Amino acid sequence: MRKLACLWCFIWVNFLFVVTSLANPLPEQAKHAIAMHGDVKYPAGFKHFDYVNPKAPKGGVFKRAGRGTFDSFNPFIVKGTPADGVSLIYDTLMQPSADEAFTKYGLIANGIAVAPDYSSVTFWLNPKARFHDGHPITSEDVVFSFNTFIEQGAPHYKSYYAGVDGVIALDPHQVRFDLKPGDNRELPLILGQLVILPKHYWQQHDFSKSSLQIPLGSGPYRIDSFDAGRKVVYRRVEDYWAKDLNVNLGRHNFEQLSFDYFRDTTVAFQAFKAGVFDFHQEYSAKNWATGYTGKVFEQGQIIKEQLKDANPQGMQGFFFNLRRDKFKSRQVREAIGLMFDFEWLNRQFFYQAYTRGDSFFANSELAAKGYPSEGERGILTPYRDELPADVFAPAYRPSKTAGDGNIRTQMRQAVALLTEAGYELKGGRLLDAKGEQLSFEFLVYDKGFERIIQPFRRNLSRIGIATEIRLVDISQYINRLNSFDFDITTLRQGQSSSPGNEQPLYWSCEAANTPGSRNYAGLCHPVVDQLVEGLIAAQNRADLVLHTQALDRVLRQLHFVVPQWYSPYHRIAYWDRFSRPHTQPLYDIGLDTWWYKGAKQEVKVE
Repeated sequence: MRKLACLWCFIWVNFLFVVTSLANPLPEQAKHAIAMHGDVKYPAGFKHFDYVNPKAPKGGVFKRAGRGTFDSFNPFIVKGTPADGVSLIYDTLMQPSADEAFTKYGLIANGIAVAPDYSSVTFWLNPKARFHDGHPITSEDVVFSFNTFIEQGAPHYKSYYAGVDGVIALDPHQVRFDLKPGDNRELPLILGQLVILPKHYWQQHDFSKSSLQIPLGSGPYRIDSFDAGRKVVYRRVEDYWAKDLNVNLGRHNFEQLSFDYFRDTTVAFQAFKAGVFDFHQEYSAKNWATGYTGKVFEQGQIIKEQLKDANPQGMQGFFFNLRRDKFKSRQVREAIGLMFDFEWLNRQFFYQAYTRGDSFFANSELAAKGYPSEGERGILTPYRDELPADVFAPAYRPSKTAGDGNIRTQMRQAVALLTEAGYELKGGRLLDAKGEQLSFEFLVYDKGFERIIQPFRRNLSRIGIATEIRLVDISQYINRLNSFDFDITTLRQGQSSSPGNEQPLYWSCEAANTPGSRNYAGLCHPVVDQLVEGLIAAQNRADLVLHTQALDRVLRQLHFVVPQWYSPYHRIAYWDRFSRPHTQPLYDIGLDTWWYKGAKQEVKVE
């Protein structure tokens, strides 16, 4: 009887919550969407995104390969290696569209209002929003989620939400974030990305602990089964509360999503060709050029495609750990970079498929070009005495070789820079003032990448620098990154088309001193901190572009990365079991819009 009474209490509370919510429609100031700059693309009451098929059938299994292993279903803390796809079990306050630079539309929150002076942002929650156990999502869950991320989440959350002064639940479906003084126009959109955790669940569990206990979510999928470290399967939530919302129509079409883990990329690719899983995204130019052969390709069983990628490509490169004394000198870092012969690699290994990276915002209008524009000079001139003089010269671009293996010009330049830094080339060894040879270690987790590093190592040895390669598994690699325990490693620092609040996580002095942050290089430069603040406070798109170009120009001249390469395409292959909409989203592959050809059930469209 007591259990029955509690059940009726739960039903009654839900009834009162819904009635109360429906009795209080959204106020006039509440908007259905918010854009960083300019107008939103989709008006209030829009039916669905342009890049979906709203009648896409539901059903089927979509199998993918995971990399390495996993030991956690908590992706929000530093501890553990989270399972691929685990974010799909959660909903956020708002949903981005994949064909706009940075715009958010209502999901858990169906209304948003920003104070004219950016002193606060208020969200109104959809009264239909539910966790998977049927419990309503309330403002208390929003408050709990925000505070939990700040207090117990990964270190970057504190920096990401640093502009928030506090959060208040005004009523069960209205929550307000008070913002610190300033003109941080991006912060309301950043808060729209907030993942909402179930307070009633996490009050009974330790959020700070890495665990394979299946957590409670609210998103389109739930964890169905798993084999620790080897496989995880997600099942579509049949009664998902938001399945008929306009931001979700035509999405999340597969009945199951399966991730089988492989420690070796070569083995994983062979498994893909054997039909063990359905989709493969290719990152190797050699494999793309030579590996996709055989009957399954000739007979069209596997489809190979190259899709345009409109996103800024960010920076992929060898990142120095500036916390190491050996890398404190800018001349030393620049000299090492001169020994990386990209043109030879591109010809010998990559079938000329790549473009050399030269910007932290490559493939976009955000990248600095040529001499500083008048607007950039206005931003940079106050810091002239604190910056390298060549910041005001043409934007740095890596030295270009003939691609024939002859790098004598680069060697002479490198030795000159190293001599300036106090090194002497003696007996084939580059020695410092104490007579110790300059040496360092490349940290890698992918054995296949060793062949890329070996030519670089040979060139470095020609000017007396000794190097080693340290190959570790993915879990150890992540742990060493989080504790900044490396000399040089390859990283890709991605960027969005609307950079903002995430930039301090990458470049700030505070992040450099915070284990687990994304400032892996340990960059700490007062001017960079000031430039990032200016970028975040940009008043419009033109202002944002100028501030980003100025930041890019400075970052490039600090030589804390040896740029590698990028391709402005998604290289994908998949078994011919699937269909996808005719319109590809501008900023994404759009896998969540695909559907299984054999599925029959159709989405209800009203």
